[in-house]
Amino acid sequence: MEEKKTKKELYSYQKSDLSRIFDRLDANPDNYNLLYQLPTGGGKTVIFSEIARRYIERSGKKVLILTHRIELSRQTAKMLEEFGVATKIIDSKVKILENQSKHDCYVAMVETLNNRLQDEVMKFPKVGLVIIDEAHYNSFRKLFQYFDHCTMIGVTATPLSSNINLPMKDIYNELLVGHPIQYLIDNGFLAKADTYTYNVGLGTLKIGINGDYTVKSSEMLYTNALMQGKLLNAYKDRAEGRKTLIFNNGINTSRQVLENFKDAKIPIKHIDSLVSRNERVEVLEWFRKTPGAVLTSVGILTTGFDEPSIETIIINRATRSPTLYYQMIGRGSRIFTNKTKFDIIDLGNNVARFGFWEAPVDWQKIFQFPTEYLESIVTDAEIERYFVYKMPDKVKARFAKTKDIKFDIKAAYEEAKQLGVKSALVMDKSRAQHLQMILENAEDLPEALELSKLLYEDIEDRIRRYSYLISNSTRNYRDWLLEDYKGKMRREMLREF
Repeated sequence: MEEKKTKKELYSYQKSDLSRIFDRLDANPDNYNLLYQLPTGGGKTVIFSEIARRYIERSGKKVLILTHRIELSRQTAKMLEEFGVATKIIDSKVKILENQSKHDCYVAMVETLNNRLQDEVMKFPKVGLVIIDEAHYNSFRKLFQYFDHCTMIGVTATPLSSNINLPMKDIYNELLVGHPIQYLIDNGFLAKADTYTYNVGLGTLKIGINGDYTVKSSEMLYTNALMQGKLLNAYKDRAEGRKTLIFNNGINTSRQVLENFKDAKIPIKHIDSLVSRNERVEVLEWFRKTPGAVLTSVGILTTGFDEPSIETIIINRATRSPTLYYQMIGRGSRIFTNKTKFDIIDLGNNVARFGFWEAPVDWQKIFQFPTEYLESIVTDAEIERYFVYKMPDKVKARFAKTKDIKFDIKAAYEEAKQLGVKSALVMDKSRAQHLQMILENAEDLPEALELSKLLYEDIEDRIRRYSYLISNSTRNYRDWLLEDYKGKMRREMLREF
């Protein structure tokens, strides 16, 4: 295991990466574009701050660092100052640069700098190196025309462009891959993850023009009672009492989570991009100080947020973006005091889509062939086809008087075929078994209705398997089957009680 650093001494893996980076810069012309990959939590800001320091010392030229959020600009400037680099932040308050001799490095928001350059009120004749943080974002491209004579270093955890039509290989001459997640875990730089997955039917989700699921379709799925209940149960099963960060794909979803958790007497607050800066600061301070706190969020804490005390990450959404997948999980991967492990709870089939967070990734292949990679991502239909439903122990305990809770849909279907009867009888037999389970374990109608709701996931699983067998797995048909199944079972319970 590597020896850890003190103050701003670098870890050995960071030193080796720095040597590799400068070897490539020394071997190529001044306008060479290099892309550097390192996992979230590996210390990218530390590394490019040292790159800036060494470059200034060696060349006598200045460095410009580009970020896409003001929080990242401030964090970067603070780190550079710790490295002894005289730094100037170019934000909305800075209209001109009066005395460039006072600073060796500039940190700028992309939109602010673009406005100043377009208005021709700023020039950077002595800048020789441009560093792009979170380089997978495409907003930076508009600035490249002003610095085409400079060396450029893009830094990212996921070298895959946010726009499939603008691949990173068209901008950067080369990708340099840093040490993988598993290495950082094995050497004590990142926490180990225990991953728990819950199968979710995503057939209602729509894919937008950006290649990811739309907020509207995500809201419709994740605000419904079944999904909200699944989230609350997953939290109680795996994360109760632990500091937890929940990621959602819509403000309505996050606010629904807030209300449901409040009703369950769980300490929780909500944050999104519409929250004022002062309120955001207050909420994050509460989250930092409160043991067992839960923070439900939307699209604001995936980058530039560092709270190492987080013990559980809940992905309460589906995404087709590997960048977002790794960013979300990375928020929980920091080592902290006695924390060497954290939990991941996946409620969007994301692990099935991208693999486990710590699994090896061929970033060079993704960099060279991004379209092929995106097209190879497993589809939701393929994921769902191989779902294996396992009834939770807490649910199983409510049906303790039933000897056998299993039902083999395929065997029942094959039997129906052999007997030459309608396949719809398979659903009748399944429903009869569910009804028997309820009757054996409920003392009255209210308890029967409560038990029937606990079976909804089992019912969905059986319907999914049945629909594949009859080659009709459209979402509309499955939804109709589900409502028909539940309606008939409810009427049968009313007759029995």
